[in-house]
Amino acid sequence: MAYSEPVRTTAPTRPTVRPISAAEHLAFVRAQRSVSFLQTPAWGRVKTEWRSESLGWFDGGRLVGAGLVLHRPVPRLERFTLAYLPEGPVIDWTGDIDAWLDPLAAYLKALGAFAVRLGPPVCTDVWSADEIKEGIADPGTRRLTGLPTRWTDPVGAHVTDRLRDAGWLPQSPEDGFGVGHPQFKYEVPLAGRTEDDLLKGMNQLWRRNIRKAAKEGVEVTLGDATPGYAAAGEAAVADDVKAFHDLYVHTAERDRFTPRPLRYFATMFAVLGAEDPERIKLYLARHRGDLVAATVMVRVGAHAVYAYGASSTGKREVRGSNACQWAMIRDALAADCDVYDLRGITPTLDADDPHVGLIKFKVGTGGRAVRYVGEWDLPLRPLVYRTFDLYMKRRGR
Repeated sequence: MAYSEPVRTTAPTRPTVRPISAAEHLAFVRAQRSVSFLQTPAWGRVKTEWRSESLGWFDGGRLVGAGLVLHRPVPRLERFTLAYLPEGPVIDWTGDIDAWLDPLAAYLKALGAFAVRLGPPVCTDVWSADEIKEGIADPGTRRLTGLPTRWTDPVGAHVTDRLRDAGWLPQSPEDGFGVGHPQFKYEVPLAGRTEDDLLKGMNQLWRRNIRKAAKEGVEVTLGDATPGYAAAGEAAVADDVKAFHDLYVHTAERDRFTPRPLRYFATMFAVLGAEDPERIKLYLARHRGDLVAATVMVRVGAHAVYAYGASSTGKREVRGSNACQWAMIRDALAADCDVYDLRGITPTLDADDPHVGLIKFKVGTGGRAVRYVGEWDLPLRPLVYRTFDLYMKRRGR
């Protein structure tokens, strides 16, 4: 079960929500087939600019749900916080979700939250690679949502309707990207498949690039995240993590995005790796000693996520990025994962939209595009929430 499928349990008739320890939270996560890494207790220690806590839902004395809550104060109103559960919480989304969310809202309001923001890990729609290819080829189709065929998840439809009826406000932007986590993702199903099945599902270009990397002698190895490098005024950082970050900064300059600082990745590897030695892995692709690509994979249970990637501008012809992707897919398959998650896409199929290249690249894996319920806000203190919303709009969210 991927985390896009709800935890199956019985909704408590008289639910209670209270803090739980990191150990209790981690034990609950490990008991699930799959959970988003953004809902592990360690993720709260990665997001150092937020205050974090683990919450549990109890049916009597039995822990039946859990969530990582990130708290962030309002500028100039520090006693109020936005309470954020990214890609969570981990509850049963199939039944009466009010039984789960009402006690959560009551607890957080009493704690000083002015609003709750959450992202239910539940999908609403799925499009196959073939459907997407047909849409891209059709000049009359501009968006995934405009395709005539798709699979719609009744659970996702139920959750969307119930949140709206209960006063929750949708936050996911129309283009699929925003300040939160993406509503549209691209995933490769792995359950019941072999390496040969996966290669056959890829398009000709992906297969050719994987073979090209092997023929050119590209070697993909797992990086060592053991701290060793220390920049001025910073904690020690592993040499391989520093090498990845250098290439990542180079990629950011070329592709014009703002890179995260080295200390963020140092913390991410240290904290997630301490929680579970199989949680996070660094892949380094080298060609004749030159680092040509590097990627980061994070896994919780049966869900493997391509979290970050970087590539050199030189030697692109040796296809180091494809070699890294294939190594991660093979490792996810060997770990009995249900899905390999390539993360965010936009829903555009418009040939004139610069974002269409992203879905074209990912559709070559032969996977599927998935729309999730998206992120939703519940204002608990409407005046403070409106002030916060105006502040975010002024700074461009």
